[in-house]
Amino acid sequence: MDLDPVRISLMGLPGVAVLWALTLAAFGVFGFRAWQLIGLLLKARPENRFDQPGKRVLYFARHVLLQPRLFNERSIGLPHFLIFWGFVVYVVCFNWSLVRGLAPALPAPYPDEVGVAAFFLDVFSVAVIVSLGAAVVRRVFFPPAHLHLSWDANLILTLIGILMLTTLFGAGFRLVGEGKTWSGWTPFGSMAAAAFAKMPVESAHGWAKGMWWMHMVTVLFFLVYLPYSKHLHLLASPFNVFFGNLRPAGDLGIAGGSEEMAAGSTKWSEFTWKQLLSGFSCAECGRCDRACPAATAGFPLEPQQLVQKLKKHIIGAGLAKNGNGSPKLIGETITEDEIWACTTCMSCMERCAVLNEQLPIIIQLRRHLVTEGQMAKTVQDALNNFNRYGNSFGKSDRMRAKWTQPLGWKVKDARKEPVEYLWFVGDYASFDPRLEEITRKTANTFKAGGVDFGLLYEGERNAGNDVRRIGEEGLFEMLRDKNLQAMAKAKFKTIVTTDPHAFNTLKNEYKFEDDSVTVVHYTELLDQLVQEGKLQVARKVAGKVTYHDPCYLGRYNNIYEPARRVLKAVGAELVEMPRSFNRSYCCGAGGGRIWMEDVEGVKERPSESRVREAAALGVTTLVVACPKDSVMFQDALKTAGLEGKLAIKDVIDLVEEATRPS
Repeated sequence: MDLDPVRISLMGLPGVAVLWALTLAAFGVFGFRAWQLIGLLLKARPENRFDQPGKRVLYFARHVLLQPRLFNERSIGLPHFLIFWGFVVYVVCFNWSLVRGLAPALPAPYPDEVGVAAFFLDVFSVAVIVSLGAAVVRRVFFPPAHLHLSWDANLILTLIGILMLTTLFGAGFRLVGEGKTWSGWTPFGSMAAAAFAKMPVESAHGWAKGMWWMHMVTVLFFLVYLPYSKHLHLLASPFNVFFGNLRPAGDLGIAGGSEEMAAGSTKWSEFTWKQLLSGFSCAECGRCDRACPAATAGFPLEPQQLVQKLKKHIIGAGLAKNGNGSPKLIGETITEDEIWACTTCMSCMERCAVLNEQLPIIIQLRRHLVTEGQMAKTVQDALNNFNRYGNSFGKSDRMRAKWTQPLGWKVKDARKEPVEYLWFVGDYASFDPRLEEITRKTANTFKAGGVDFGLLYEGERNAGNDVRRIGEEGLFEMLRDKNLQAMAKAKFKTIVTTDPHAFNTLKNEYKFEDDSVTVVHYTELLDQLVQEGKLQVARKVAGKVTYHDPCYLGRYNNIYEPARRVLKAVGAELVEMPRSFNRSYCCGAGGGRIWMEDVEGVKERPSESRVREAAALGVTTLVVACPKDSVMFQDALKTAGLEGKLAIKDVIDLVEEATRPS
């Protein structure tokens, strides 16, 4: 009996003719939809993501083939990984089987007739079925927050399940048709064969062919449905990863170098093609929402939903004739409150398994709002202060170094005499009276460690990190240029700063005339001084402490260990918070949020949640390495009712205490 599944008659037509008709129809519909979506990307603004091809291939191999970010959530990481590789195996074998079916004269076997291929199909079928079971249980009984539940997802899971079952049962029926009940190449299919062992051979042949046809039709339907469904990400995300950002995470330079981008975007076509591709790539898994401090606190922002709204707007407005009748992107599709809720902590981008870049999209929307003057008065006041005074406090630049007066000694002016380190102090460390003592301790500790450092004095302006992330690109450029002009008058080798926000933009977004200039955070310098013995520990610091990783030091610049080494060196017993290192929870100050009022519906501000997390560890002190963290957490102690129960100290407080001469 002929076992070739296409050598049958279907509705009076040869099987191979039916297969050709189904294939042409499926690929035709798929190709039409793919061309529509690619056409939308081609209408967007250009962006160069074709550089460094070798590095992009390696990036692709790591994040598509190995998918390490799936394991950020252990409960579902392995099942998703197995489903992915099952999908890959089945795509390869489907195309093999399809070509063989379309050309029955080819002197080649079907994949399930080749031992190794049959084995992989058999094993992955069971692995994927088990993984699907885990996914279903999770979705039904233990759904995590922000997981998008829809009939669309259930349909996709059902289709995948059909593919796996037809593979297993097909292998079983085929064995029975061959008069066998066992094959080492298909151990799980053999179990199915044992269950059907008493079936007549002719019936087994018919069922084997039926399973093949059900499998092929399901895949062809999958192919048609895929680009219209939420699982479009299966097609788009590999390209999204390949064209991922290879620049430093902290560089928010205008994409593609287009000056038009500085005005922001209010229409889908005003984004870059790569930003639009993020919408097509979103898996709707909710990882970004679960990591987002704004979403957790009850602010209106959910990064996943924002990207999904952009995707729906792109398709709706882009494919409509002249976009007539489509809702406006800002105000109707995405609200202003959503756009302003972001703290720019980058947790969403850190967790995204498909490497979406949500922040540039949000900043691009902000740029338009700033251009139109649509922002809170407190933000407008801060921007006016930056424009007039170079700082958010509205203080004269002559007051910037006032904190040095009680020192009793003169800090060098780097513009007048050469120094090894230029200390870029930052606004909060310079002007906030709550932080002046910490700033003086830093100066005294630098001096005690033999650091040759100086200041720019009134020449320093705000570095512009948060100004840029508010969306005021022109003001950022003005601040940057003035700082660079002041620095050009100074002679130094290294810039050191206590502010991670300033550190990030100085390191990643400034271009110095001298390429040898390096930028370090003060915790890195303290770590160096301790290791070199230039700072001697005179007494150990007592008590248990925990350390908060600043977003712009950790996630943005991958600096985690220097502060921890310093704390251990001075004798502190360090206890890690559950959310630490790259999972650190934002204090809520970034992206200009420190100058904004809370909106209605906030459950608990990020800073309050963070101090509660620290207090729950039973430690005496929450140690910070960022002036804004210090301010935010001091305020949070009051509103959270933790005054007197938890102390907020800067790293320098503990270092100064441990190294101060008796």
